[in-house]
Amino acid sequence: MPEEEVVEIKFRLYDGSDMGPFRYSPASTIAMLKERIVAEWPKDKKIEPKGANDIKLINAGKILENNKIVGQCRVQFGDLPEAVITMHVVVQPSVTKVKTAEKKVDEPPRNNLCSCSIM
Repeated sequence: MPEEEVVEIKFRLYDGSDMGPFRYSPASTIAMLKERIVAEWPKDKKIEPKGANDIKLINAGKILENNKIVGQCRVQFGDLPEAVITMHVVVQPSVTKVKTAEKKVDEPPRNNLCSCSIM
């Protein structure tokens, strides 16, 4: 009975620490990886993603899209054996929109006093 093929991936966080390595099927999607990262995020970190949409995964210098599968992320380097893939994790928390009603009404409008002269 042949062994099921798996891909080992570790995630490098913003502070240089690592999560993993974890084993995934080559058919796993990037969205599935992001969900696991959120679920297993270390509690001692200052920045914490609230959901999978707050995370970007970077592999081989490219931001990975959610619909891409893990099997497409492997890069072959000649005769080197397959090793653990390191993906970089970037956390970009969602920015909440500021309501215009919350702006201060008492502030006078700013006048731009800058001018340019080309001679």
